[in-house]
Amino acid sequence: MLTYEAMARVLGLPGDTLAARTPFELISTIESGLPVSALERISRLLSPNDAQFKFRFVPKATYERRKAAHRLSADEGTRLARVAGVWGLALDVWKTEEAARDFMFRSHAMLDDRRPIDVVIQNEIGAELVRDILAGLKYGSAA
Repeated sequence: MLTYEAMARVLGLPGDTLAARTPFELISTIESGLPVSALERISRLLSPNDAQFKFRFVPKATYERRKAAHRLSADEGTRLARVAGVWGLALDVWKTEEAARDFMFRSHAMLDDRRPIDVVIQNEIGAELVRDILAGLKYGSAA
């Protein structure tokens, strides 16, 4: 299980912030609006060669408004945090960004041949399915 500190680190939140230390402060930070820099960071980590990837979280026109406000909406932040958590778990399982990225962007039979990144972005149920696969890989059950 990924710690809240690790999730805050993946999101690029400073280690000295309360959000990096307590789960409830992380929730509060997400609800009040993660910084746009968290979106930029996740986009670079997961898809470094795709400048359009960030628009999977925030439509292009909305992105410009978010940049001006320097904050994401609560829904956008929740989606981003969900992806950050799964990414952190994928890194824990696969050990390198390249291997984790390959897993996240390759179709998987246990996901109806969908890519893990797509089902994680879609909703929490999809994220739970991907977490289950990663847990199976980490702890030696079928995945």
